Amino acid sequence: MRVILQRSKKASVTVDENITGAIGSGYVLLVGITHEDTEKDATYLARKIAQMRLFEDEEGKMNRSILDRGGDILSISQFTLYGDVKKGRRPSFIEAARPDVAEPLWHSFNEALRSHGLKVETGVFGAMMDVQLVNDGPVTILVESQ
Repeated sequence: MRVILQRSKKASVTVDENITGAIGSGYVLLVGITHEDTEKDATYLARKIAQMRLFEDEEGKMNRSILDRGGDILSISQFTLYGDVKKGRRPSFIEAARPDVAEPLWHSFNEALRSHGLKVETGVFGAMMDVQLVNDGPVTILVESQ
C-alpha cells in the first residue's frame, strides 16, 4: 500500500456535487493499493499513520501525533498512485489492484484507523471526486507498507 499523507487545516471531498466527507485539522490520505497488499499492510499503515509525529509541540518541533493533538482523517482511494510512466506518455495502471480487491482493503484500512480512536471521513471508492484541501505547512509525506 502507498499513502500520500497531507497535513491539512481543512479538507473536503465532493461527488456529484454532494460532500461525502469533510474535516477540519488533520490528515488527508490518498490511498493506493497494489496486488500484493493484504490486511496486514492495512493494519500496519493505520498504526503507523496514527502514531506519526507530524504536529508541532510547544517548541515548534514535530513531536505530536494526530492522536496526541486531535484531528480527523479524510481517506480517499487513489489507484493512480500506482501509475507507471516509465515508458511512453500515458500511464499504465497494471500495478494497481483490481477494484474487487482494492475496495474491501481500503475499507479495512479505514476501519483500522478508526480502531485507534480516529474519526475518518471518506470519498467514494471508484467515483470521480473533487478534493479541496488547505495543506498545513505544507506537510506532505509518502508512507508505504513494504
